[in-house]
Amino acid sequence: MPGSPLRPPRPAAPDALAVAALVERAVAGDPAALRALYDRHRPAVHRLARGFAELDPDEAEDVVQETFVRAFRSLARLADRARFGAWLLAIARNRALTRLARHRASRQLAEELAQEPEAAAPEAEPLEEGVAAEVEVVRRVIAELPEGAEKETVRLFYLEGRLSAREIAERMGVGKSAITMRLERFRAKVKRRVLAEVARARGEGS
Repeated sequence: MPGSPLRPPRPAAPDALAVAALVERAVAGDPAALRALYDRHRPAVHRLARGFAELDPDEAEDVVQETFVRAFRSLARLADRARFGAWLLAIARNRALTRLARHRASRQLAEELAQEPEAAAPEAEPLEEGVAAEVEVVRRVIAELPEGAEKETVRLFYLEGRLSAREIAERMGVGKSAITMRLERFRAKVKRRVLAEVARARGEGS
């Protein structure tokens, strides 16, 4: 039997072609194309964000908005316009994972703060009051820091909570190790302040 003829490459799906055309128009500055891309892909991005159970509805919505802002800023660098949807979901996944990493960092700091005063003062105040007091200490320590790189770093990481250490480093134009060191110094300050306030409270109560 004669060999089968070679099949031509499969053409892109109509939907992919439509997306590619929208991307081209958006890159050229067409706001209607940007809106169309947003309307077409927002449901999928929102489903992905809501799939991360640790994110509450407001945080999931933040992930959606951050995803589109980042994607539209980088749209001209997308080589394969037809793969916009997959590229967008990859950005959304990264944004969600960054928020989860922030949750874990905050939880770790809270656990560290809870453990050390507990060892120093077994009869400390109830958990709810203790957590509220520790959060207030964190805010006071940040407020008391002199204006500068360290204060900006901890404000972005602990108060705004939208950026990872790597992203803060990129924004401030320094290495990630510098950001990590600033955060470690800040955590040490908070621990010392919490221990001092617990010790002072015990002394006043004796």
